[in-house]
Amino acid sequence: MRYRKLGNSGTRVSAVALGGWGTFGEIITEQDRTRRIVLCAYDQGINFFDLADAYAFGKSEEMLGAVLRELPRHTLVISSKAFWPMSDDVNDRGLSRKHVMESVHKSLKRIGTEYLDIFYCHRYDLDTPLEEVVRAMDDLIHQGKVLYWGTSKWRGAQIADAVGIASRANLYVPRVEQPPYSLMRRSRIEEEILPVAEAHGIGLTTYSPLENGILAGRYDDGIPEDSRAYRDESVRQRINEDIVAKVRKLKPLADDLGISRSQLAVAWILRIAQVSSVITGATRPEYIEANAKAAEIELDERTVDKIGELFPLS
Repeated sequence: MRYRKLGNSGTRVSAVALGGWGTFGEIITEQDRTRRIVLCAYDQGINFFDLADAYAFGKSEEMLGAVLRELPRHTLVISSKAFWPMSDDVNDRGLSRKHVMESVHKSLKRIGTEYLDIFYCHRYDLDTPLEEVVRAMDDLIHQGKVLYWGTSKWRGAQIADAVGIASRANLYVPRVEQPPYSLMRRSRIEEEILPVAEAHGIGLTTYSPLENGILAGRYDDGIPEDSRAYRDESVRQRINEDIVAKVRKLKPLADDLGISRSQLAVAWILRIAQVSSVITGATRPEYIEANAKAAEIELDERTVDKIGELFPLS
C-alpha cells in the first residue's frame, strides 16, 4: 500500500480507502461478513475508513465501528459526515451549529471512538451562514473531537469561500474535499475542483471510481439480477450501448498491464497529485484485495492517453 498526505497536512492516508456507503447496513447486514472485509482491508495496508451518519441511518457506523475498535486507534484514519436528515425533527439536518455538534457526538458513540480524524460537511447548506459552519468546525477541532474538517460535493467557489472566512478569522481551514470522480465524470473535478484544491492545499478523497461497477465491466453482457443496476434505476439509466462499448475497449488496455479494469480505473484516478485517496466499496474480501493493489500501479503516458481518447474531458 502507498500512503499520501491529506492535502497540506502531516497526516497520511492509504491511497485506497474502504467506504461504508451503500454496502454496510444495506447490502451487507451480517456483522461477521463486515468483520472479514474490514480486517482484510486493514491487512492490505488500508488505514482510511470513510463513514457518514446517513449511511444506512447510522448502521454503517455501528457495523464498521464494532470492527475498528479491535484495531489500534492510532493506526486508523476514520471519517464521518453530517448534513442529511436523520429524523423528522426540524433541526436534525443541515449544517447548523446545533446539528453539527449533535451529529458528531452521535457518530462518536456509534463508531465507539473518542475523536474523528476527518469530519465532512456532507453537502453545502444554503440555509446556514457559512461563517457559522466554519466556526463550528473550528470549535470541534479545538475540543479534540475532530482533527481535520472538510467538504463533500461542494462547488469550487464554496470551498474557496470557506477557506477565505477561516483564514481571515484565524480559524482552521478545510483540508479535504470528497467529490465523485471517475472516467465517466471528469469535467467538474478537473476544470473546477482541482484548481481550488491545488491553490489551497486541499486533498481530494474521491468516491465512486467504478460508477457502481460500470467501469469494472459488470454490465458487458447485460444487467445481472444481483447487480446494483438491477436494484437501482438511477444506475440503469447511466448504462447504454456507447458506455458499454467504451468499457469493453478498456479490457485490452488492462490486459496488457496484467490488471483488471477495476484496478485500471482506480490507478487512473491516482495519477492526480491532489488525490489523497480513492474510496472504494467492497462486498467481499477479494474485492478489497484487488482494489488495494491498484495503489501500486503506475500508468505510463501512452496508457493514459488511450484512456483519455475513450473517455475524453467533456
